[in-house]
Amino acid sequence: MSGGKGGGAGGDALPAARTVAALRGTVRGWRAEGRTVALVPTMGALHEGHLSLVSRGLASCDRVVVSIFVNPTQFGPNEDFSSYPRREAEDAAKLAAAGAHLLFAPTVEEMYPPGSTTTVTVGGSFTEGLCAPFRPGHFAGVATVVAKLLLQCLPDLAIFGEKDWQQLQVIRRMARDLDMPVRIDGAPTVRDPDGLAMSSRNAYLSPVERRAAAAFPRALAEAARRIAAGDPIEPALAAARDALRAAGFGPVEYVECADAETLAPVRTQGGGNRSPARIFAAARLGRTRLIDNWPVG
Repeated sequence: MSGGKGGGAGGDALPAARTVAALRGTVRGWRAEGRTVALVPTMGALHEGHLSLVSRGLASCDRVVVSIFVNPTQFGPNEDFSSYPRREAEDAAKLAAAGAHLLFAPTVEEMYPPGSTTTVTVGGSFTEGLCAPFRPGHFAGVATVVAKLLLQCLPDLAIFGEKDWQQLQVIRRMARDLDMPVRIDGAPTVRDPDGLAMSSRNAYLSPVERRAAAAFPRALAEAARRIAAGDPIEPALAAARDALRAAGFGPVEYVECADAETLAPVRTQGGGNRSPARIFAAARLGRTRLIDNWPVG
């Protein structure tokens, strides 16, 4: 492996590891050279939001590993596991240009060998509300696969996007509770010019739906503005739900205000020493389920 920050720059093919043993062997070599390591876990179908995580990793560590694994255990029986976009060659080229050093792209059998029975569950307010009731078992699947990736790579730093804020807080809680020696970093959401958060699932939107989708961040931002200005919380949330339905969203699964750290519901203004609040939402536009969140204040 060449020295310097960028691993795939200059058109070089990005090295790929398909097995845990190969991943660990590469990381072991870096460690022997005194290198620090960042991990960016993804499910592929990469966009500028993912590449911003790579840049963040390069700014903090000597080497960046990006995993691409469409994790079956975080999909429900009627969700889009089979149709989730998979384009590894295109993703690898993007990662090489972004300066990543290694692609970890295991098979399902490598990640979940026959006989695997162990799962990781994060309890409490982290997995009681918001997306959890609409995606039973999802966060156990997320926590399990991320725990495995962290143990397989043993990075100094792991980076996740803030668009999936509930996921980020679940992973942070898991890493703290299990004394994992890794820093979990949240990176700001990357948005299109009209405000829509970048997501691999945005590819499902038709042109008409994509134009309508701009109402999603607008509704959340307006609810956050009203609450920060002192308006009662529930009327501000109700107005956001109405705005989404008027724009063609349906069903609107939830628009809620919650504590940014614990994800416990916030019903009234004030409340003592809790951390800042955020507006969280999930809604469907055609066949596409969109999620987003917005800080209050």
